[in-house]
Amino acid sequence: MLTVNERTYRAPAEPTVVVCVDGCEPDYLAQAVYHGHMPWLAHALASGTGLVANCVVPSFTNPNNLSIVTGVPPSVHGICGNYLYDPETNSEVMMNDPKWLRAPSILAALAEAGRKVAVVTAKDKLRRLLGHGMQGICFSSERADQVTAEEHGITDVMKLVGMKLPDVYSAELSEFVFAAGVALARRARPDVMYLSTTDYVQHKHAPGTAAANAFCAMMDRYLGQLDDLGWVIALTADHGMNAKTGLDGTPDVIYLQSWFDRELGPGKARVILPITDPYVVHHGALGSFATVYLPAGMPAAPFVAQLQELRGMELVLTRKAAAQHFELPADRIGDIVCVSERSTVIGTSADRHDLSGLDAPLRSHGGTSEQRVPLVVNRPLKGLDTTRRWRNFDAFDLALNHAQ
Repeated sequence: MLTVNERTYRAPAEPTVVVCVDGCEPDYLAQAVYHGHMPWLAHALASGTGLVANCVVPSFTNPNNLSIVTGVPPSVHGICGNYLYDPETNSEVMMNDPKWLRAPSILAALAEAGRKVAVVTAKDKLRRLLGHGMQGICFSSERADQVTAEEHGITDVMKLVGMKLPDVYSAELSEFVFAAGVALARRARPDVMYLSTTDYVQHKHAPGTAAANAFCAMMDRYLGQLDDLGWVIALTADHGMNAKTGLDGTPDVIYLQSWFDRELGPGKARVILPITDPYVVHHGALGSFATVYLPAGMPAAPFVAQLQELRGMELVLTRKAAAQHFELPADRIGDIVCVSERSTVIGTSADRHDLSGLDAPLRSHGGTSEQRVPLVVNRPLKGLDTTRRWRNFDAFDLALNHAQ
């Protein structure tokens, strides 16, 4: 038995993989299963366990992947976005450095207990966070051609997987993750794997479309191969995905920095968009969650009331209320937290968002409207209370404590 962040886990009796499908709104799976594109998943739902869970908010990649591998919300592990404002250095930075982590991972604990652990993630921005403190294999599809035994615990991944290095803006970046997982299962034979994809397809294609179904069918083939090899599989997602447009198909945006510049004067307040990362072509750094830093000593309550009245705004909270409501670290969010409605995103100002890379109507995430995610295990889990509030970070609990 292992205790990690006050939760207890059994060591695996069977090889076990937890899969995080980036941006996987449950309807992607429902549409693909219904139309016959995912025969493995259809069987897993019939003979195993299928739940709908909640991800953490902000519904972004980094907070949720770290919640899944630590088993706790951001208030414990500290990763509250892809991007944050650091008051100590007065700078806006990516949260991809392990220095921001405040809790150990289940993966590291399993490795320390003598289990063979492997992690494959699509984008390299997550690799160091997921592999922090872990002895084992850990690499990304994005930089699979640059692995070393010293840093990644493996060599010659390209030969192992048998695919060309995929473009970062492609469905193949995620396929490489699955192909690597199957190859590792067959040859390296780890005890536990964590596989994390990218949401390039989900940002561009709605559930039930040809491209979305093709992606789901690809995923289904690899999961079926892992199942055939005897693996316990727990599948979940970091967040969902929704269209964020007006009736004319253009992005429906609340430009929050511009709003504060009009109210207080240019640059007096600082709006932070935690969706921001190096890969903005498919979302233009527009998501449904923002945090605002006010001038020192300025009360937040009057702005909360005004912002709540803006068209497209779903919820506006003070720092203290947001930290409690969303289980966030209070010292890493602003004085105000804003969450927009399902079809609306939040930006800074129009001139600071390059939307030239969008070749389809904007689809994005970040708010409570993208909180519902699948939680599927290819084993029957008897005695579970399926009516309780399940979280995506219950995946390791289900896989290790109930599915073995």
